[in-house]
Amino acid sequence: MPRLTRRATLAGLLAAPALGHAQGFPTRPIRLVVPYPPGGGADTAARLVAEPMAAFLGQPVVVENRGGAGGAIGAGVVAQAAPDGHTVLLDAGAHVVNPAILKGLSFDYATAFAPITQVTVWPQLLVVNASFPARTLAEFVQEAKTRRGGLSFGSSGNATSSHLAGALFAQSAGFELVHVPYRGGGPAVQDLLAGNIHWHMATVASALGHIQAGRLRALGTTHTARVPVLAEVPTIAESGYPGYTLNEWNGLYAPAGVPEAALDRLHAAALHALAQPAVKSRIETLGALAVGSPRAEFARFVAESRARMARLVAEARISVD
Repeated sequence: MPRLTRRATLAGLLAAPALGHAQGFPTRPIRLVVPYPPGGGADTAARLVAEPMAAFLGQPVVVENRGGAGGAIGAGVVAQAAPDGHTVLLDAGAHVVNPAILKGLSFDYATAFAPITQVTVWPQLLVVNASFPARTLAEFVQEAKTRRGGLSFGSSGNATSSHLAGALFAQSAGFELVHVPYRGGGPAVQDLLAGNIHWHMATVASALGHIQAGRLRALGTTHTARVPVLAEVPTIAESGYPGYTLNEWNGLYAPAGVPEAALDRLHAAALHALAQPAVKSRIETLGALAVGSPRAEFARFVAESRARMARLVAEARISVD
């Protein structure tokens, strides 16, 4: 997804006066549900945009954490909320993975939500311990194909973006994934530093300090472009795997049925928030990028990502316990 463009920002701001009077929306505080515990990427993104969105909308934007079931509990709260625009969801990439791995949901991710905009993208890095013999992605793949017993891959959890990115790369490069799931990226990075696993798909934020200190080596990024803070690290796509990309990301959604005027107003508020220099700078400090996509473009991205993740989950035989 593209980063927030000046044209998109200006378009949103120029449209704001007309949207501000549309049906008097909002008439009360906005409930911004994050379907994960405090402290993660989605929660951080929500809290960064909440205040500038509130200033734009003229009503408080209150972040509410409703974690559980890999994001499905909080998503269900929003899916069942009144479709008036006063309850919205800021979800992570699990939004397009959950339909393929969770059974018996009380709602359909594909029809229960109106996509508003992509908020951020969080590139991941293929990292190894600094003592690992491979210094390039090509050398790593050769090692993965020839090492007896395979290379152990530590993910931040089963069916997380880290796991999916590793599974997709193993599939693309033609070697077997020896998966070791952890409860979060932090424990996986610690075991990688200790030499207990061979490789990991890490967020920039969790790995950057260790890379700069020489304890970890980044061999490639999952993003479509190089990460500015690690410009010397090539993308996996440019290293011989064209078309490869699989990042973590966050998006803003409303319940299906919210009036178009309210959706446009929420979209303009989100773009306003992401255009704030302090917000953009903080997001980039965390190793992410602000996006702010048009509504129709984000809806296409979500639909395409859902189909792509369903294929990957099936081909890699990923399931939840």
